[in-house]
Amino acid sequence: MSAGAIRWPERFHPAVTPVHVRNELAIAAPADAVWAWLMRAERWPEWYPNCSGVRVDGVSAPDLAPAARFRWSTFGVRLTTTVEEFEAGERIAWRAVSVGVDAYHAWLVERRGAHGCWVLTEETQYGVLARLGAFVFPRRMFTGHALWLDRLARQAAGGLPR
Repeated sequence: MSAGAIRWPERFHPAVTPVHVRNELAIAAPADAVWAWLMRAERWPEWYPNCSGVRVDGVSAPDLAPAARFRWSTFGVRLTTTVEEFEAGERIAWRAVSVGVDAYHAWLVERRGAHGCWVLTEETQYGVLARLGAFVFPRRMFTGHALWLDRLARQAAGGLPR
């Protein structure tokens, strides 16, 4: 996998969307632990304070999987989300929609030795609410995603979820 290789759907490519944020972090924890915590979406609120009410629908619950649907709140917005890209242990991307928001959020996890990895997360958005949020709070999504990465690193350092 090459660094920064998000596979953007044409409509959501950063070059054509009004809102785009990119965060990355080298994490001193095994990639398997990072991936496991990212997939256990219903437990995100335990360690990532910017989300709540995560519920994964269907047979993949409680973990995310190809085509999984989940509902949750983040940045004060209730979203309906569908996993659109999934390569176990390496990449996941989902589309999230709500009134005034149409977003595409992608994650890459790249192994860096036996006990470390590099994680990239990028998101693009359309919609009135998305544009307003980016205008009024221009760094809010970047800061929120940086917190998500930091907290993911802390969780993964403690090992796999039980």
